[in-house]
Amino acid sequence: MLPRLEPFYYLRNFELVLSTVLERYADLLPAEHSRFITDFLRVPRPSRALLTRMVMRRGDLFRASKLNYVEIGDTSAAAQPLIEAGWVTDRPALNIEQLQSILPKSELVRACALPPRHADWPKAALVSMLATQFPDRKTFDRWCPASTDIAYRLLMGPLCERFRLLFFGNYRQTWTDFVTADLQIFKFEKVDRCLHCRPFQTHAQIVVFERLQECRELLEKGSPLDDLVRMIPERVADSDWLEDVRQQLLFGIARECERSGDIPRAISMYSDCTHRGARSRLIRLLVRAREWEASRALCLLAQETPESEAELQNVQRMLPRVHKKLGLPWGADSVAPRIPEFELVFERAPGPGAVEYHVRDHLAHGLADPNTVRYVENGLINALFGLLCWPAIFAAVPGAFFHDFQREPVDLHSGHFYRRRQREFDACLSELESDRYRQSIWKTFHGRWGIQSPFVRWSAVDKTLLRWALDCFPATHLRYWFEWILRNVEENRAGFPDLVQFWPEERSYRLIEVKGPRDRVQDNQRRLLEYCVLHEMPVAVCYARWSV
Repeated sequence: MLPRLEPFYYLRNFELVLSTVLERYADLLPAEHSRFITDFLRVPRPSRALLTRMVMRRGDLFRASKLNYVEIGDTSAAAQPLIEAGWVTDRPALNIEQLQSILPKSELVRACALPPRHADWPKAALVSMLATQFPDRKTFDRWCPASTDIAYRLLMGPLCERFRLLFFGNYRQTWTDFVTADLQIFKFEKVDRCLHCRPFQTHAQIVVFERLQECRELLEKGSPLDDLVRMIPERVADSDWLEDVRQQLLFGIARECERSGDIPRAISMYSDCTHRGARSRLIRLLVRAREWEASRALCLLAQETPESEAELQNVQRMLPRVHKKLGLPWGADSVAPRIPEFELVFERAPGPGAVEYHVRDHLAHGLADPNTVRYVENGLINALFGLLCWPAIFAAVPGAFFHDFQREPVDLHSGHFYRRRQREFDACLSELESDRYRQSIWKTFHGRWGIQSPFVRWSAVDKTLLRWALDCFPATHLRYWFEWILRNVEENRAGFPDLVQFWPEERSYRLIEVKGPRDRVQDNQRRLLEYCVLHEMPVAVCYARWSV
């Protein structure tokens, strides 16, 4: 059963944001912003609650009749201090588009004194027609003179959005995050508050982030790329995480240039981009443009210092072709480890359900305990990694945690994640040299159950599965997998085989990737499987077929 929320829970959360912002950003806040926070805390609680309700609802226009809250009471009385403070107006000038946002179609027809037949029009068509007939703005009482209702406009919306950004460090998280935490739908790890860093250290960084957000939104809307390129802020020298955000935007714009056929600009942007994957895209475009010398030089650089296994794999595919085009000799390709495989032929096509489950059931048939064959995919090994390395993942690294509602560090997907926590991760992995890792994993499993983690999907791990994994997976194999994940968290935590088959009495196991007809092993899966074979881990690919 979900916990019962106190009547003013939302106000408490909003005031937490305001007090946190005032505490952390006292040196950056303009005087009028600080004054709003202090003045807000002085108005009566019903008024504070009403303003908070408006802030947390969509849009900035509201009808008094739609703002009925038992804990607030009389809406017009609660609104009066807000109007006097200049935070809300009860006489907004509305055009047709704004009026229709707070009126149902039937009231809109009456407000504009239209013949009854217009009630059957689609609202969009009706609004389009009315916009040409009624170009002027009028207050609500002039649009609807017979109504006793009142229209309010929230004037502090942009400022409160700024406060939300300062608190979360992003626009992705919303006020709803507080509610899900209050209801214990999501629980978050508590990183020592005194070690939390504020997302922005200067006012210029706030402006840069807002500009980057504007660029992202324009990119999604398909705005002209010329305009976007001109809007991109200069390199952020004083904030690693903010520069990571900027580089991600550059990568996105370069991809859009590539898709639209502007290859020269895409090449230029990829050349200046440090986001993971930009160099691989650049190599592909140089090859497509027949820039053989440039592509060879970049391939050799990537081969010497690969940013990921994916990049190395791509380079090894490109280099033979590039050398051939340049008339240069190329040595024999290195022989990749052979991945074991087997085939299962079913008499007829299985019924509904993924082929992985049918293979699982086939392998489990006749076993004393069918549950020793489990569908785990990326859930199990990632969970073991997350449980053992919990202290490192949630280490209070400067700039990693901004608030109490983060399921992961800000820099999880950057190329710096492991380097910034190498000491903490080394300490966790050193436990694999003895039986301490078992105790640590079980302790985290019981003590952190249900807390959000980027690696642990709690629904995918139960006590039996965890016990078999700890009994059957050698510590050396765990280390190999965990080191693989740490090489590139974004790419390498995916691609693990679909099934695990345990033999608990023998303390052994096998990981099985399942492929149905016309399916093939993906590149990221192949890299991981070859890595496992190289380190003598029992893995295999099962090709499922059916004769009918």
